[in-house]
Amino acid sequence: MKPVEILLLFLCFNVFTFGAIGGPPTCPADLDGECGDSGEWKGEFFPGIPKIKYEGPSSKNPLAFKWYNAEEVILGKKMKDWFRFSVAFWHTFRGTGADPFGAPTKYWPWEDGTNSLAMAKRRMRANFEFIDKLGVDFWCFHDRDIAPDGKTLEESNANLDEVVALAKELQGSKIHPLWGTAQLFLHPRYMHGGATSSELSVYAYAAAQVKKAIEVTHYLGGENYVFWGGREGYQSLLNTDMGRELDHLARFLEAAVAYKKKIGFNGTLLIEPKPQEPTKHQYDWDAATTANFLRKYGLIGEFKLNIECNHATLSGHSCHHELETARLNGLLGNIDANTGDPQIGWDTDQFLTDIGEATMVMFSVVKNGGLAPGGFNFDAKLRRESTDVEDLFIAHIGGMDTLARGLRNVAKIIEDGSLPELVRKRYSSFDTEIGALIEAGKADFEFLEKKAIEWGEPKVPSAKQELAEMIFQLAL
Repeated sequence: MKPVEILLLFLCFNVFTFGAIGGPPTCPADLDGECGDSGEWKGEFFPGIPKIKYEGPSSKNPLAFKWYNAEEVILGKKMKDWFRFSVAFWHTFRGTGADPFGAPTKYWPWEDGTNSLAMAKRRMRANFEFIDKLGVDFWCFHDRDIAPDGKTLEESNANLDEVVALAKELQGSKIHPLWGTAQLFLHPRYMHGGATSSELSVYAYAAAQVKKAIEVTHYLGGENYVFWGGREGYQSLLNTDMGRELDHLARFLEAAVAYKKKIGFNGTLLIEPKPQEPTKHQYDWDAATTANFLRKYGLIGEFKLNIECNHATLSGHSCHHELETARLNGLLGNIDANTGDPQIGWDTDQFLTDIGEATMVMFSVVKNGGLAPGGFNFDAKLRRESTDVEDLFIAHIGGMDTLARGLRNVAKIIEDGSLPELVRKRYSSFDTEIGALIEAGKADFEFLEKKAIEWGEPKVPSAKQELAEMIFQLAL
């Protein structure tokens, strides 16, 4: 969900025409060829790449899982049920390697350089072959990623309907969206925001686009629907009525809740926090800010949060902190599994490969009892320099294995018991009669003052932080 990158992607698809990288096309580029949208073509978009299997930690095969074993039971659940992995359509099939300083570096063999309906359908076929070979059950999309924008809202909706009909056919009964969303940030009409735009007609257009996106998500069997407010914020408070914009945003979300219920969509509505980029300040800055917004407007029971790890670090927090904040507020709904580079101050959307970070993430997921009906969506993209088709598989395999190692590490820590016992001992003074009174809200200041005088100067024990870190590192 990165507006600058998606804008470059869109422009480059319509301005640049690149030759296939890494050899001749596997899929003919002409629209009348075997890859056309007639539904007759039965070839492979990823020839030579088999279905990805689990081979165990000793495997050296880059196209095999070393740690993720879908059917293996860990802590009472199959691994696939802990994770519910999802492929992000926008990065996997619309990513070109473009960045604010450079043109695309990737041109997949099936691309023809257009943003046509025929090309959209071809990408959709590639999407489901990829999902099948990777062995996951979910995918995520923006409306404008999977179908081209039209000259009118009606034309855009018709384009979307045509592509969604194909997606419905291709996904069958096993695969369906983890979530869908509307792209309310790329088009110039949304330069002041969608739900927080100063223009009423833009607000109405955004509402119509979200209405349609909820409908198609519901039609495809999606389990969640996400709101990402990339332009729901401000660049300057000098020309912004923040209170009015926040009120408008709340009314917009209330209307979404009402429409969801009207059409019988039982999926979870999710809000994805991010502090800034592209706006200077976005209203869903972090998990705590978003939770406060939901409480203020009486929406706390209608929404959960989609936590993106790279967004967490941009807001000055760790991913674990944001997950715990969401979990403790009863709001942890989904995770966009990615990470950023600590030496780069923007949203780089890298695949997670840090075992320690993955273990911390899985601590929160295990404490939450899992994420269903949410899951882990790989809102992550290949590096600009990675240009082979097989790199798409290698990146996802690496991310899945990293999180699987995190889950296995959490299981070891729980089984060992040393770290939970260290934490229990640290708070053991509250496991007393007086501690129980405090936690029940039955100890007033007068009572506590008497106890403080009776006990005298407190003796404060060590927190054993280094020991906690040692125990954690041993599990890795």
